[in-house]
Amino acid sequence: MTTKRRAEPLLWLLFTSGGLAAAMLLPVLMLVFGLVIPAGWASAPSQAHLLAVARFPLTRIVLIAVLVLALFHWAHRFRYTLYDGLKLKRLSKPIVVACYGGALAGTVWAVYVLIADL
Repeated sequence: MTTKRRAEPLLWLLFTSGGLAAAMLLPVLMLVFGLVIPAGWASAPSQAHLLAVARFPLTRIVLIAVLVLALFHWAHRFRYTLYDGLKLKRLSKPIVVACYGGALAGTVWAVYVLIADL
């Protein structure tokens, strides 16, 4: 007897990883760029410096990873909001395609934008 493998554990892993990445990185970025620099506690980096950091290959890899995880976190959360919050379980297939297809399309776009400049 063969068992049917489900994608659900992988989707929950992506959801959890995306939530963790967002919870760890976004508050720091908001603090630095929303409070520390505007308050004058630190000087703002120059545009040339930010561009050099953004062009560094490791930075691009990290940005892609964070964006991919955040997109799949959104897709999983939105899917279950539609299922449980709006009681739309009867539309399971279109919701799955729209949510995870949107996350996949966003991933492809993010990868293209971040590596198109190489």
